[in-house]
Amino acid sequence: MPAALYLQDAHSIRDGMEFAAYAEARGFDAVWQAESRLVREATVPLAAYAAVTRLLKVGSGVADCWSRNPARLAATFSTLDDLAPGRVLMGLGAWWDPLARKVGIDRARPLTVMREVVTAVRALLNNETVTFDGYWVHLDGVELDYVYQERRPKQVPVYIGATGMQMLELAGEIADGVVLNYLVSPDYNDRAMEHLQAGLDRSGRRLADIDRPQLVVCSVHEDEATALDMARLMVTQYLGQQPHIMAASGVPRSLLDAVGEVLTWPATHEQVEAASKLVPDEVVRMLTAAGTPDQVRARVADYMAHGCTCPVLYPLGDVKAMIDAFAGWQP
Repeated sequence: MPAALYLQDAHSIRDGMEFAAYAEARGFDAVWQAESRLVREATVPLAAYAAVTRLLKVGSGVADCWSRNPARLAATFSTLDDLAPGRVLMGLGAWWDPLARKVGIDRARPLTVMREVVTAVRALLNNETVTFDGYWVHLDGVELDYVYQERRPKQVPVYIGATGMQMLELAGEIADGVVLNYLVSPDYNDRAMEHLQAGLDRSGRRLADIDRPQLVVCSVHEDEATALDMARLMVTQYLGQQPHIMAASGVPRSLLDAVGEVLTWPATHEQVEAASKLVPDEVVRMLTAAGTPDQVRARVADYMAHGCTCPVLYPLGDVKAMIDAFAGWQP
């Protein structure tokens, strides 16, 4: 059962290229690049990863649907497909506040915007001429105007990164796949699958018809306590900054309030360390795959038993050791 690798900005792009090649050699299916903060955008590293691999899929996990015009978004992923035909996955998300607000984006009507962007981008990649006058998307006779290359539809599946239940329903209705979030519990997945199925029902599809990769924070160490401590800092940061996700997974409100009193946004490392002392091991275990290699594999298998089709592993610690832990695994 193949796994996938998730990279953010903790490593240089050249290190990421090495990790991508190593993951391919160890049988991984894909590498996904984050684009959640104003640190590293996704498409440049994806091109770098594609250039050093032959079979590995490369996906944005996830690019926001607001800051790129949909015509430019389609042209960008068409360009990636030129480099790695049939290996490119477009993951789109609705971003988050206060970051979006700070750069002048009003995230009003995210479901409408996502529907319009996915519809327009897919049509452009399908080699159609698009006229669209919607709430967010306005295109007037636009096409990907190839001159020096073969004019062909680009096989780039569109994934929606969804955490909220309404966005999950939209993904089930219109997307080729859904990227399930990290730092959630398997119990959250059960509710997510119900809402995903509601959207699939509207499009006449079954759950088996949609790919469901899931980001999983993965902290592997031969000493369980060390692995838990590595994951605790990240869990703490999300408890303070995205408490709605944590609450959906069953984190007690008392803990969320206590952490929120210590953390601000953006949080300093010192604040995260101070607040982490409030976070018990059982919460870290509930939201991550942290522990010895056997414990981590068992935890990832739990997510798969609750609807995930491919774990997208976010490594904390030694990246190659985590890849090795999942090479040729059987959940």
